[in-house]
Formats: sequence, C-alpha cells, structure tokens
Amino acid sequence: MYNDKKISVVLPAYNEEENIKKAIEDFFGIRAVDEVIVVDNNSTDNTYSIASQSRAKVIKEYKQGYGWAMRRGMYEATGDYIFTAEPDGTFRALDIFKFLVYADEFDVIFGTRTAKNLIWEGAKMTPFLRYGNVFVAKLLEYVHNGPCLTDVGCSFKFIKREAYNKIRTKLKVGGNHFSPEFMIVCLQNLKCIEIPVNYLERVGTSTITDTNWKGFKLGLRMIWLIIKRYFG
Repeated sequence: MYNDKKISVVLPAYNEEENIKKAIEDFFGIRAVDEVIVVDNNSTDNTYSIASQSRAKVIKEYKQGYGWAMRRGMYEATGDYIFTAEPDGTFRALDIFKFLVYADEFDVIFGTRTAKNLIWEGAKMTPFLRYGNVFVAKLLEYVHNGPCLTDVGCSFKFIKREAYNKIRTKLKVGGNHFSPEFMIVCLQNLKCIEIPVNYLERVGTSTITDTNWKGFKLGLRMIWLIIKRYFG
C-alpha cells in the first residue's frame, strides 16, 4: 500500500511466456504493490500456465484485442490506485514511484516513452515510431485540449479507482487503438498529466508494431479515432 491506498497493476498478456514471470516478480518487488492482475488474451503459448503459478490474479479475456484486455483488467482491479503496463520487459517497475509523486494532484497520469534520455539501448523506439507517436499525441493534445502530450501508445498509465468508475462505461474500443480513446475520455472528464518513463528492450516480439507498416496502419487508425471523437 501507499499512503493507505491499495495498489493494483494490470498486465494485458498475449503470448508473453518469455517474460511474464519476471514481470510479475518485478512489480510485486515494489512493496507498495498489493495486487498484480494478468489478463490472458487467448495466448497460444504457456503464458496462462506460467502466470497461474505465481502470486498474480490471472484472468482470461476471450474477446480478442488489447483494448478488451485492458478494460477487463481495470474492471477486475480492486486497488484504490490502478496501474497498467506491459509484461514484455519494456517498463521498469520502479517507475511506479514517479507516478505516485503526482497521485495527490491528478486523477490520471499518462507515461511517455519518447524522452530520448530514457530510451535504453535495444529498445524498439526507432525514429519512425518515436516521431510518429509524438505527432499523433500532439494531434490528440490540440484537438482535445489536453496537457503536453508526446506519446499516444504508452501503456504505462495510472488512474484512481474513483476516476475509473466515472469513465468506465464511456470506454468502447476493444482493439489496439484503445490507448488514444482512453486518453481522450480521461481528458474530457478528469485531471490528467503526462510524465516520462524508462523504455527498455522488449523480450519477445510485438504483434502490434513489429514492422513499420503495422505501426503506420495503427497510427492512421488512431488519427481517425482522434478526429472522429472530436466531431462526436
């Protein structure tokens, strides 16, 4: 717990057998963390069985998609403070304390992976992905009157339980473009800020941005959502 607040960490997982055990251990290694929830999204490897042998609460989400897994995980979380992250080794569990510094002042805190001095050697943040993320984030910032935003795809985020309860029914996206929808809904209803987090080399292969073409198509889908939500 942190200042008498229970902390939950949500890890959406699809074929993450290579690092799921370490991810769970890393987050439980933070003494303030009370609960780790792994949402297995129809993995075809040993993700579910490995996670089930740990202290984590493991849930199966049969609706395929990153958004479905994230929404299910936040719904199942019992903490006063809810964190979301990836279990692929790209994030440092210790960065939780960066978020907690701002927890008294803000309802929602978005992480950003685009700060140059926090991108580790080997991390998959090519200039194409970095500038693409910044461009889409800036579009979201200006169209939806947000704070300074530099990353629309970072899954390392924080939201208070009472804040989540206010927006839960407003979340509709089940696919990989869930992140900008979540950000837009939060900006429209809650007090938000963005902070930089460490971004490390991934363990395993991403099914979302393993090629620039996939990243480009996802970016276009995010742009369409951002513009569409502006017009209602």
